[in-house]
Amino acid sequence: MKSFNIKTVFILCVILAAVVCLLPTFLNSWPHKKINLGLDLQGGMHLVLEVQNIKAVETEVERTIQEIKKQLRKEGVKHLGISRLNDNSILAKFQSGTDKTGFETLLSKNFENLKTPKIQTEDNITTYRLSLPDQEIENIKKMATEQALETIRNRIDEFGVSEPDIRIQGGNRILLQLPGIKDPERAKNLIGKTAQLTFQLVDDDADVNTAINGTPPVGDEILYKDNSASAIKTPFLIKKRVLLDGSLLTDARVEFDQFQQPQVGIEFNRKGARIFDRITGENIQKRLAIVLDKKVYSAPTIQDRIAGGRASITGNFTLSEAKDLAIALRAGSLPAPVKIIQEQTVGPTLGADSIRMGLSSMVVGGLLVILFMAVYYKGAGIIADLALLINIILIGGGLAAFQATLTLPGIAGIILTIGMAVDANVIIFERIREELRSGKTVLASVHSGFDRATITILDANVTTFIAALVLYQFGTGAIKGFAVTLILGIIASLFTALILSKSIFDFILRNKQATKLSI
Repeated sequence: MKSFNIKTVFILCVILAAVVCLLPTFLNSWPHKKINLGLDLQGGMHLVLEVQNIKAVETEVERTIQEIKKQLRKEGVKHLGISRLNDNSILAKFQSGTDKTGFETLLSKNFENLKTPKIQTEDNITTYRLSLPDQEIENIKKMATEQALETIRNRIDEFGVSEPDIRIQGGNRILLQLPGIKDPERAKNLIGKTAQLTFQLVDDDADVNTAINGTPPVGDEILYKDNSASAIKTPFLIKKRVLLDGSLLTDARVEFDQFQQPQVGIEFNRKGARIFDRITGENIQKRLAIVLDKKVYSAPTIQDRIAGGRASITGNFTLSEAKDLAIALRAGSLPAPVKIIQEQTVGPTLGADSIRMGLSSMVVGGLLVILFMAVYYKGAGIIADLALLINIILIGGGLAAFQATLTLPGIAGIILTIGMAVDANVIIFERIREELRSGKTVLASVHSGFDRATITILDANVTTFIAALVLYQFGTGAIKGFAVTLILGIIASLFTALILSKSIFDFILRNKQATKLSI
């Protein structure tokens, strides 16, 4: 009797926990999380992004060029030009003699990873053509895609999307499913923003109009600032050398200036703060451009050294624009631009229709099963029906407790588990009937029927459970949604068929000392 009481308490605790987890889905005021609905049930966005990871290779080549130039300056070696070619190789020219020898020494000491240079000498000028190893290029592309995935995931998490599905699809594509998105355009802008923040000096010694009509001075580029009051863009002549970038940021948040206009306050880590302090100290009365994705947001004149590593980005933002920019900067910049190559939007009306149709099919199927069990197995069938209803509650409670996402295929999985739960009871009841026909008592027949059926039920459900785990591990969104409810359904079915139903039979037969069983 003691073990029976412990079992009863365990069963009641499991059912109560499932009910508590399920209530928030129906009662908005209940302090707990609801069942998450998938893209097909509540509407949202389906996007496929292509990471332009060749840009990450270009960035790495440019970084290598800057490092080579820095090392050459340090060693006192002069060059006649170092540039990146369209195929991402590096072209470097040196005067034959000590400069040529110094460059080759530098290569062997600090840049041994570069592929063997192609050398050509003409008119006492030696030209080198260097390139990154093929394996390194592939690794850069792979890392760019993986980093883009993590950056986009961080942005989406801060944006507040419940249960997004974000994964790499193929070599350089990322699949996103964002259920419940209310503002698709804002989400696309946030996802696609590269958010590469740089601080660069404005070249005030050269004329920007001359550069626009001709060629910018060596080491300069023309960037533009958008004007909110008009469609005319203001050109700036910006020095290409990046003094500080967004990789050293620790925080970005929305602030308000003295006129209560939104701006984005940024804060650097200790290393970034030291660099910012040095930059502002060395360039007083010069303009420092704050550049985001090759667009000038502001270019204030440095009046004094700025310590502490704090700055502000102004740009006539709306509040939502400032929030999204802060999110993008906090989440980090994308290593390469992304391009939306596939977009689908599922409206909430279509999702509501899917829910209604799915629930209707589940109710109709459940009622037919309940009616069949009550008619064919009589009193025992009613016990099975009660176990079936509790089975559905347990599945719903499991979805809410584990914050799993319910999809339309998931509803199909619930309907399938209804049939599986009934199938387990059918096996048990047929075994009980066999025991009764052999002349055993009612209680002995029930116990023997459950014992004989347990192995068969476990075999069938364990194999299905393994298949469901494989579907969950390797399946995509819709298949994974089906696998989740199937896994929960199998666990709930085993619990209700082998533990709950048997306990109800024991309770009825032991207390009433029954000599007949309605089965």
